[in-house]
Amino acid sequence: MSEPNGGTFDVVILGGGSGGYAAALRAAQLDLSVALIEKAELGGTCLHRGCIPTKALLHAAEIADQTRESEQFGVKADLVGIDMAGVNSYKDGVISRLYKGLQGLVGSTKITFVAGAGRLVAPNAIEVDGQRYTGRNIILATGSYSRSLPGLEVDGERVIASEHALRLDRVPSSAIVLGGGVIGVEFASVWKSFGVDVTIIEALPRLVAAEDEESSKALERAFRKRGIKFKTGKPFEKVERTDAGVQVTIAGGETIEAELLLVAVGRGPTTANLGYEEQGIRMDRGFVLTDERLRTNLPNVYAVGDIVPGLQLAHRGFQQGIFVAEEIAGLNPAVIDENGIPRVTYCDPELASVGLTEAKAKEQYGADKVKTYNYNLGGNGKSQILKTQGFVKLVRVEDGPVVGVHMVGARVGELIGEAQLIYNWEAYPAEVAQLIHAHPSQSEALGEAHLALAGKPLHAHA
Repeated sequence: MSEPNGGTFDVVILGGGSGGYAAALRAAQLDLSVALIEKAELGGTCLHRGCIPTKALLHAAEIADQTRESEQFGVKADLVGIDMAGVNSYKDGVISRLYKGLQGLVGSTKITFVAGAGRLVAPNAIEVDGQRYTGRNIILATGSYSRSLPGLEVDGERVIASEHALRLDRVPSSAIVLGGGVIGVEFASVWKSFGVDVTIIEALPRLVAAEDEESSKALERAFRKRGIKFKTGKPFEKVERTDAGVQVTIAGGETIEAELLLVAVGRGPTTANLGYEEQGIRMDRGFVLTDERLRTNLPNVYAVGDIVPGLQLAHRGFQQGIFVAEEIAGLNPAVIDENGIPRVTYCDPELASVGLTEAKAKEQYGADKVKTYNYNLGGNGKSQILKTQGFVKLVRVEDGPVVGVHMVGARVGELIGEAQLIYNWEAYPAEVAQLIHAHPSQSEALGEAHLALAGKPLHAHA
């Protein structure tokens, strides 16, 4: 069988999502020969069915709320309604421009792009439609899919997953969201802004349970105020179709009816039937196991992104892709600290965090060694202008650096850049306190929180 490239590539990458295309671009930049294999569209879940379209919907939702509430700012406006065709056109336009840009970027390099479904057929080879691509190094970057629960069938009409929710051509009158994690609360937030009667069902004791407990409580308070209903500590039992939609039964026999059920119970790794097990790759519940340098147990085979246990975030996969390309090129990059990866939930209000929660910090360092400080956004001028509520919470080790930053409020996702530098550079409160933050800006809240933790509180908000 003849092989492209006259034989062997330096790197063959299976999957063209955030992790795969970042690895391909960086490897090509480092003068390595690269084959990038993708069965669907370059850009993967994040660009086409995840981060980008959901954030576009959330922005449209924000515009709806601003229109509805404009009179409190002295602007008279009426919200006539939500035109889903218009919303989808705006969303799809954003995706299309980014997709064309990415295609152009990959096309301008010496990357061999292969459109088709690949399968690992040897520890150094991936086969696509009978054509074998051999690599001195293999990177597995096959991403994730929307999970469901045993016995819960997603039909794409009444029982839907996030990819179906992104393509809805109408605003449902009511919806049940199964899962109170990031995806669930983001869709609940959008739909409420669009005028939908929303109920979230979550088996765990609180919404966004991976976040700091105070962030969860603040979100729950805000959702109550917005009229988003939620039931926590209530595992799902069954769903039945009704004339008008669905009826969901939860623990205790309680039933809830709505037009739609969105299943948002997390994402599973896309690794089945791709030859991974057959080639002897170590797996755990479908995830590919790697060491801290993202190497699998097979020589020169790496894995990045959602198939590697840990946070399923596009920017994590992207950074891992760059890391592996540099590792292959012999640059010996610094190991990625998983706790140093910023996390943002883009509902209203936004949640943003980096580092350890208060509970994790106490577990790691001992309860008596951990200090926290909450700066209420009520003391921040820009937050008052925006009419947002929330806080900046710092977690630090006594006489040591800040090990966690947790924020709730409008636009706090934009503050996470500075927060992740504070965490990743192991900054002490006094070091951040001496930096000047622009006035009036929400970034001042970060500055004032560090001033207070450094023993120089200028405002008495705790």
